[in-house]
Amino acid sequence: MPLRLQAITRDEHLAFVKSLPSASHMQVPSWGDVKPDWRAESLGWFEGDGRLVGVGLVLMRPLPKLRRHLAYLPEGPVIDWYAPDLAERWLEPMLAYLKSRGAFSVKMGPPVVVRRWSADAVKSAIADPAARRLHGARATEHDERAAAVADELRRTGWHQPDPGGEDGFAVGQPRYVFQVPFAGRTLEDIRSGLNQQWRRNIKKADKAGVKVVQGGYDDLPAFHELYAETAGRDRFVPRPLAYFQRMWTVLTAEDPDRMRLYLAHHEGEVLAAATMLTVGEHVWYSYGASTSRKREVQPSNAIQWRMMTDAHELGASVYDLRGISDTLDDSSHLLGLLRFKVGTGGQAVEYLGEWDFALNRLMHKALALYMSRR
Repeated sequence: MPLRLQAITRDEHLAFVKSLPSASHMQVPSWGDVKPDWRAESLGWFEGDGRLVGVGLVLMRPLPKLRRHLAYLPEGPVIDWYAPDLAERWLEPMLAYLKSRGAFSVKMGPPVVVRRWSADAVKSAIADPAARRLHGARATEHDERAAAVADELRRTGWHQPDPGGEDGFAVGQPRYVFQVPFAGRTLEDIRSGLNQQWRRNIKKADKAGVKVVQGGYDDLPAFHELYAETAGRDRFVPRPLAYFQRMWTVLTAEDPDRMRLYLAHHEGEVLAAATMLTVGEHVWYSYGASTSRKREVQPSNAIQWRMMTDAHELGASVYDLRGISDTLDDSSHLLGLLRFKVGTGGQAVEYLGEWDFALNRLMHKALALYMSRR
């Protein structure tokens, strides 16, 4: 029989997430407060005996002048994705509920891993002149369950939109990320896994006198100044300072360690800064920023190593450096980002990606057309 789905309180939602080893930082109640243009609601899946067995943070975006919404569950919901009755028991109740709430389209991002590539496998792919995309390179690990999930979604009417974007970066959450496994490893194991250049750069930063400190709310303007410079250099549109101030306020109110800010100082100047997010045993390097000045003292390597050290101390099982492109094209500036992250000795990870369900096909098609022309 289908599970019962209903709105739940923030406290119920947070308690369920805390009972798990980890969940996406975009599936905790406070993330809804980070997005004021969306109306957030916590959903709960219940067994017949009243046990809460799954949760989801849904963000509802209204269409101008219409009482209809786009419903979005970023990197969620937090359910049993490998259940044999996934569609009937878990997803159909969600679709029915969201339709009753005025949703015309639903977008979700199943936290289902498809493949992993070791650092050596990624480096081999980069070195192969015939390789164009990581997607076509031989994976180190492949989870067959992901294919079954994808088949079930397609069978029941879900579809994946055109990824668009530049070299795999599109609107929504990244399909490819880079992660460093921490579980069962000492800090020395993790340091030994860094490539020679990373270890050399960390030593160079230390010798040059780079000091990495943990900052707070009042340091966000210093972070944002570097972030705006980074945006201009790397060709992306920066978020305003107010976004990070709101993010800090609401996330740390939920958990003092949910968000941290780190700054790399050298001779009285802030050269790099980064934010770190934590949910359970999963730690994310969220936003990074640096100046083009004094790159020779390697502040970016220094700040990453401090964050990795602190993540290990927090008991993290994975340190997540977030999005990468799957391009292996030497002419793409995004390949440099992949090379930087590969130096950590971690893994490239492919997720199942985001999926859409059209509750009203005409309105869904109109939204897709609008998004394609932005």
